[in-house]
Amino acid sequence: MGFWDGVWRGRADEFDSGSAASNAIELTKRHHRVSLTKQGAATGNLRINLSWRMRTSDIGAPERGGLLRRPLKLFTPDVVQAHTQSMVNVDLDLGCLYELNDGSKGVVQPLGGFFGQLNEPPYIKLSGDDRFGSGTGETIFVNLDHRDDFKRLLVFVYIYDQTPAFDRTHAVVTLYPSSGPRIEIGLDERHPQARSCAVVLIENVKGELVVRREVKFVYGFQAELDRLYGWGLQWGRGYKAKT
Repeated sequence: MGFWDGVWRGRADEFDSGSAASNAIELTKRHHRVSLTKQGAATGNLRINLSWRMRTSDIGAPERGGLLRRPLKLFTPDVVQAHTQSMVNVDLDLGCLYELNDGSKGVVQPLGGFFGQLNEPPYIKLSGDDRFGSGTGETIFVNLDHRDDFKRLLVFVYIYDQTPAFDRTHAVVTLYPSSGPRIEIGLDERHPQARSCAVVLIENVKGELVVRREVKFVYGFQAELDRLYGWGLQWGRGYKAKT
């Protein structure tokens, strides 16, 4: 997937995810902004995780006889993990558009094998591609010891193939700073035809790292997110290797 000339290939690095606090900050439309710098969390590795799940009621209609015997079951659907491949076909991908202060721009994502690097530019590393919504989901690490090199980062999620609507995947993006509470952003708004979502924008504002909730759904893919935020990359069609 030739977006630009250099392709960064990841190493099998070991990551320090930091000790997450038991409490959490939920970013909402009303409370949509938090400063990592003011919380003393602008150092170390910022871990960004995407997880999702499905309900059986979203997959198919329940058996008529079962509802007659247990009518309350209609209102309490069983929760199943999205990696139950025989029941669901889900592949959500986590990605990050980056712009560094030296003017370089790019993307870290599974599609095209752009997994990034943690200890050299772009100082962002994708741990791998989770195709079935396992317990760990997909994770991006951002090396905030190089925070002065970042201008802005846009974390996004896109539907790679044949996935139900975002509001039925119960997707959550969680940021785990090296210290302090985790930051959660839910993607449960109803946008039936949306294929991508800009989740959160991390900006370096005069030396302060600010996290801002976006949750903007679009009906296209990365190129449409690029246009929405003015990144200016060249995009082409890409595919994943079959497994």
